[in-house]
Amino acid sequence: MVLELRIPHGAGWAALREMVPEFLSYLLSFVFLGIYWNNHHHLFHVVDRVNGNILWANLHLLFWLSLVPVTTAWVGKNPSAPLPTAIYGVVFLLAATAWLLLQAAIIRHQGAQSKLRAAIRRDFKGKLSFGLYAWAVALAFVRPWIAQALYAIVALMWLVPDRRIESRVD
Repeated sequence: MVLELRIPHGAGWAALREMVPEFLSYLLSFVFLGIYWNNHHHLFHVVDRVNGNILWANLHLLFWLSLVPVTTAWVGKNPSAPLPTAIYGVVFLLAATAWLLLQAAIIRHQGAQSKLRAAIRRDFKGKLSFGLYAWAVALAFVRPWIAQALYAIVALMWLVPDRRIESRVD
């Protein structure tokens, strides 16, 4: 998975100015992938054992995250267009869904007394993120900039690794 920033078309400030939307979409996607990377690392520190369902749920998450570079480039080239903005959000909405399914698979396999279940409890932050993504996708067709702001808000919510899980690591 590679996020791409191409070199500017020109050697002046105007060429850099033209790249601002691409850079901002790159930055947001980089932050999102970093958040998933960090939280995935913490998540698997509370997993005692895995099974096939967990592996498939993990692969499901990886699939959605593998689409991030394409949607990042598309929205970066078309920052005020509704469809690229919505599809960008759909990918993160489906990645969030995959994350929730991965957590559920782990809890199902580890049992009711699992460290993960104790850590996430009702997972308000995860469910709020899911809801914000869903609203943002719908709003992308009305005001793409509002959708993009909501995507950034979700990223800000998760910048610090999930301390609920971190506190359960032995």
